[in-house]
Amino acid sequence: MSFSDLFFLYAFLPLCLIVYFISPKIKYKNTVLVIFSLIFYAWGDIKALFVITIYALINFALGRLIKKNIGEKKAKIFVTIGLFLDLGILLVFKYTGFVLENINGIFRTSISVPNFWVPLGLSFFTFRTISYLLDVYWEKIEAETYFPDFLLFTSLFPCTIAGPIVRYSSIGAELKDRTVNVDDMYQGFTRLCVGLAKKVLIADNLITIVNAYWSVDAGAVASVDTWYAVIVYSMYVYFDFSGYSDMAIGIARVLGFHFEENFNYPFMCTSIAEFWQRWHISLGSFFRDYLLYVPIFGKMRRYGGLFLVWFCTGLWHGASWNYIIWGLYFGLFILIETLLGKKRLKKIPLAVKHIYTKLVIIIGFGIFYFTDMKQLGYFFRGIFMFSKAGFVGDTFGTYFVNNIFLFIAALICCFPLVPFVKKKLEPYKTAQTVVGVIWGACCVAMLVISSLFLVNATEHPFLYTKF
Repeated sequence: MSFSDLFFLYAFLPLCLIVYFISPKIKYKNTVLVIFSLIFYAWGDIKALFVITIYALINFALGRLIKKNIGEKKAKIFVTIGLFLDLGILLVFKYTGFVLENINGIFRTSISVPNFWVPLGLSFFTFRTISYLLDVYWEKIEAETYFPDFLLFTSLFPCTIAGPIVRYSSIGAELKDRTVNVDDMYQGFTRLCVGLAKKVLIADNLITIVNAYWSVDAGAVASVDTWYAVIVYSMYVYFDFSGYSDMAIGIARVLGFHFEENFNYPFMCTSIAEFWQRWHISLGSFFRDYLLYVPIFGKMRRYGGLFLVWFCTGLWHGASWNYIIWGLYFGLFILIETLLGKKRLKKIPLAVKHIYTKLVIIIGFGIFYFTDMKQLGYFFRGIFMFSKAGFVGDTFGTYFVNNIFLFIAALICCFPLVPFVKKKLEPYKTAQTVVGVIWGACCVAMLVISSLFLVNATEHPFLYTKF
C-alpha cells in the first residue's frame, strides 16, 4: 500500500481516522493506530510483520534495562548489545550480498551470494530504535515503560516505510497525551494534498522523461540530452521524496503528532553544507548527532568523522558502489567548504555560489541514479561533452518542447512561493483568512486532480521505499 494509492486515500485512511476519532481515550486511540499501522505495514510486506514486532520488543526491553542500570557498566553492555543487534540485522539483510560480490570480484572466489529478502522500511525503523537506545543511555529521554506505545513508535504508519526518521524525543510525550484542533486538521490536510500533488502531478511525470533517456543505455544519450535528463531527475527525486515527507507530516498532524520538517527548499542553498541542512534533514541530523563525534581509534578526529558520516550516508541508501561514491562526493565538497571557512565563502559572489551548488548537486544526482558503473561512466562522458551520441540528440527538441510547462512548473515549485506570500500577509489578519480559504480550496482541487490522474495511472512507487 502506498500513500499515492486510491485505496489508501479513500478507504484505509478515512476508516483509520473515523475509528481513531470515535475512540474516547488516548489508550484506545493508540491501540487503533497500532492495529492500522501493522495492517499498513503487512499490506506491503506481510513477512516482515514478525520482524518489526520482534524488533520493537527487543529494543523496548533493552531500553528498560539501560535505564535501570544507568551509570553502571551494565548500561554500556546493554546499549552495545542493542547497537550490535540493530546494526547487525541491517547489515546482514541489506549488505551481505554486496560484500560477498565484492569479495568474489577482488579475490576471484566463487562464494555463493544469497538473495536476501530485505524487510520493508528496515533502514528507517532501525535508525529510530538506535536513536532511542542512545538517547536513553545518554539520559536525554526516559525509557518507555508501556510496550504498546513503544510498538506504536516503531511502527507508526506515516513514517515506517520511507521516513522521515522520527525520534522518540520528538513524539514521546505525544504518545501519552495529544490533542487535535481545527488548525491541526487544516494544516495536516493541506500538507497531505500538497505532498500528493508533488508525487502524482510532478514527480511521476518527470520520471517518464528520465526513463525515456536512461532506461536502456546512457551511452546512447547525447551530451545536452544528458544534462536535461539529470536536471529533470534531480527535480524528480526532490518532489518524490519531499512529497512523501509532506504526506507523512500531514497525516501525522491530523493524528495529533508533530513531526519535524524533512525538507526546507534545498535548491535555495548557496553551499553544499547548506543543501544538506535543507535536504533529508532527519537523516542528516541523525548522522550529525550519533556518528560525527564518534571517537576513531580512541580520539575525536574531525576529518575522520566527516569521512565516516558521508561514507555511511552513501551506504545507507543502498548496497551499491554508486551510493558510496555519491556520499563521498558530497563529503568532499563539504570538506573543501570547511577548509575554506565561512568568511571566505561569504566573499564569493552570490550568483557564483548558486551556479556552483546547482552544478555539484545535479551531477551528484546523476551518480545517485546509476548503479551500473559502466552506465555511470557513460553519464560522465555525456556530462563533460564527450558522449558518443554527439552534442544534441534528434529527440531533444521534441522532449523539451512537449514537457516545457511541466519543467517550468517543477522549477517554480522548487522555490518557497507559498511561505513568501504568507509572510507578506502576516500583518493583515483579514487577508490571511481569505488566502487561507483560497489555499484550502486549491488543496482540494489538487486532491481531486491527483485522484483523477491515479485512476488509470501506471504505478510509480515512492523512490525512498526501497531504501
